[in-house]
Amino acid sequence: MIEFITNLDRAIIFFVQEFMHVPILDKVMIAITTLGNKGFIWIVMALFLAARKRTRLVGIAALATLLLTTIMGEGILKHLVCRPRPYRDYPEIQPLVEKLTSYSFPSGHTGSSFTASWVFGRYLKKQAAYFWILAAAMGFSRLYLFMHYPSDILAGAVLGILCAMIIVLVLEKIVGSQWIYTPEQETEA
Repeated sequence: MIEFITNLDRAIIFFVQEFMHVPILDKVMIAITTLGNKGFIWIVMALFLAARKRTRLVGIAALATLLLTTIMGEGILKHLVCRPRPYRDYPEIQPLVEKLTSYSFPSGHTGSSFTASWVFGRYLKKQAAYFWILAAAMGFSRLYLFMHYPSDILAGAVLGILCAMIIVLVLEKIVGSQWIYTPEQETEA
């Protein structure tokens, strides 16, 4: 099974490297991935929501999921799995962004993107598609830029969603469901 996943990872990442790179997309992918460095865009969005009374708990929930996802992914899983990044395995291909010293599995950019998107999408339903599109683009940018294998990205997405589900479940048990933002609250504010 591991050999199958490794071969599939290699086939996909080399397909992207060989057939999808064009100068304009190089710039777009670098910009997207830069937004996700250290979870920046998601932290900014969460802080903005936390600063507004009617979305405060949504922002707090997103910050909590980002923290849990970082602890689980960057703090624990990367050091348990110790998977090298693609450019370490294939030094003949140079990434378009700065090389990192951390391990590859799971993708932290993807984990933070999917955890925040799950929380935002759950409670800000009108904007959900935008969050999910950005999360998917963030994950793809990591593959495109030769920073992660596809299975790293998939694992980051699953980890992020699971962490979001856990935090929201705990918050809803503690605080109740009255904190959930709904469009009807807009007229009350």
